[in-house]
Amino acid sequence: MTRQIFTASLALLVFQSPVRAEEAGPKSSWTGEVSLTASNTTGNTETTDVGLGLKLQNESDRWRHEVTASADYGEGSGTKNKQRWQLGYQLGYGLGERTYIYGNADYFDDDFGAFVSGYFVGGGVGYKLVLPDPVSWSVEGGAGFRSEEDSLGDNADELAVRGSSDFDYAINENVSLYNNTEFVWSNRNTHIWSDVGVTAQLMGNLSARLSFRIDHRTDVPVNTENTDTALRGGVVYTIG
Repeated sequence: MTRQIFTASLALLVFQSPVRAEEAGPKSSWTGEVSLTASNTTGNTETTDVGLGLKLQNESDRWRHEVTASADYGEGSGTKNKQRWQLGYQLGYGLGERTYIYGNADYFDDDFGAFVSGYFVGGGVGYKLVLPDPVSWSVEGGAGFRSEEDSLGDNADELAVRGSSDFDYAINENVSLYNNTEFVWSNRNTHIWSDVGVTAQLMGNLSARLSFRIDHRTDVPVNTENTDTALRGGVVYTIG
């Protein structure tokens, strides 16, 4: 019930915050992307699956909203062996050209993972190491509260430390490279993930993307794997 309330609250916050920001300042439009992928995964699930992804940003004056969502589904021999979805939201406020503060909330549900569900709520400070054109690189550091349930049904609610890196490089007008990395540390375990990919424009708003992601946890339940990987290929439609 607690996680259901958290998920509903997160969804409500995502849709209400942009409205409040627009009421307080000039109107701004949403930009971002929608992706459709096929992937080959290893670790706790050895499968080929399909996935949907969504990433949206909205900036108005000093405020910035970012929404992320993803869903993955896979079957083997007619039996479902992967079902995972994720929802995230971040609200940022610029203090200057490079420095900003933020609050973020993330939730996941994974039927076949070492950890089947969990959420993180926190905040911190971000800094833009390199400004755009053609490279942008920002890092964040902060703390918050993490709640997770593992595959054995054990729950852990604890304070956690979070850090992240977001790197983008426009190689030319049609090809770009990205690398996103994040870690969340707590007494129970540390979760580190990194996602690297190349995007090439096909025509108009449509692009092709190839990416590789690795997730690693330091402590997992018995009979589960510490590391999961996903090699993805797909198409991306740019919004805005």
